[in-house]
Amino acid sequence: MGNGLVDPFGREISYLRVSVTDRCDLRCFYCMPEHFNDYTVPDHWLSFEEIERVTAAFAALGVSRLRLTGGEPLVRKGLPELATRLAALPGITDLSLSTNANRLAHEAVALKQAGVSRLNISLDSLQPKRFQLITKGKLDKVMTGLMAAKAAGFAPIKINMVVMQGINDDEVLDMVEFCLEHRFTLRFIETMPMGETGRNARDSYYLSLQTVKARLAEHYNLLPSIMEGGGPAQYYTIGDTGLKIGFITPISQHFCATCNRVRLGVDGTLYLCLGQEHSVALRPLLRAGISDVALQGVIRKALWLKPLEHNFNQTQTQVLRFMSMTGG
Repeated sequence: MGNGLVDPFGREISYLRVSVTDRCDLRCFYCMPEHFNDYTVPDHWLSFEEIERVTAAFAALGVSRLRLTGGEPLVRKGLPELATRLAALPGITDLSLSTNANRLAHEAVALKQAGVSRLNISLDSLQPKRFQLITKGKLDKVMTGLMAAKAAGFAPIKINMVVMQGINDDEVLDMVEFCLEHRFTLRFIETMPMGETGRNARDSYYLSLQTVKARLAEHYNLLPSIMEGGGPAQYYTIGDTGLKIGFITPISQHFCATCNRVRLGVDGTLYLCLGQEHSVALRPLLRAGISDVALQGVIRKALWLKPLEHNFNQTQTQVLRFMSMTGG
C-alpha cells in the first residue's frame, strides 16, 4: 500500500466513484434533457480492464471505498462481472452502487453475489403520475427492483430523494413513512446546478433542506447520528425507530471541508470536484501503455488540482457538463 492520497488542503482521499456509462434509461428533468443524445462514443468508454487498472492504482494509494455510478450503471452490460473484479482488488473494502432501480429486478442477486454490499436508489416520488412527470419512467418497475434488492439482502439500502419546491416537497413525510415501513435509510438532496437542466431546476425549484429538516422536526424526534459509507450526508435518527435520515446540502450548507472523494468518468476523465472543471484525462495514458507505477504518479499529481470547494453558490460559476457525464 502507498502512503495515502492527500490533497493540497490536507484532506485524505479514500473514496472513488466510477462512472461506467453516461447513458440513462430515465430522463429526470433536473438531470438530463429529454432528447439529449450527445453521449460518449463507446470507443471512448474505459473497458472493464482499464477501469480495473485505474481502480487498482487508487487502491494501491490507499483508496478503500468504491462506488459504481452512471448515468444509470445497469445500462452497461456485464456489470456484475466488473463488480466481481473490483471487489476482489486488494485494499477495496467497500463496493457500492448507485442506481435508479429500473433494471434492478433482473440484476440484484448477481450484484449481491459479485460483492456489491450497499445500494443508493434514486426515488423522487411515490406517486406514479408524478414519478413519470419527473423521470419519464414507470414507478412500478422501480418498486419491483427495489423490493428485489431488499429480498437479495442488500443492507443498507439508501433512498435518495431530490426535494424540489412545488414538485415533490409535499411527499417528504410520505417518504419517511415508506422508509420506516421497509427499513430503508432515507437521504434528502438539494438540487445541484449541474448543466443547463440542473441550473434551471435550482433556479425554479430549489428548496433548502434546512426548511425540510425544520418541517420534519415538527413530526419526529430527530437525534444527531452518524452512518458508515464515506458520503457527505448529515444524519439523524428518528426517535427510537432506528431509521436514519440524511441531508445532502451542497447549496445551503456545503460539505467541502470533509470531501474525501474523486470521480472517474466513463471516458477516463478524472474529475477532482463535482462542481468545478478541474480534471485529468487518463484514457490517453492508459492506451499509450503507461505503467502501473507511472499511473499512480499521475494520480498523486492530479490530487494537487483538487480545489478547496465547489462554489455552487456563486452564480458566475457554471458547470456545463451534466451530472451523468461526471458520475453521480
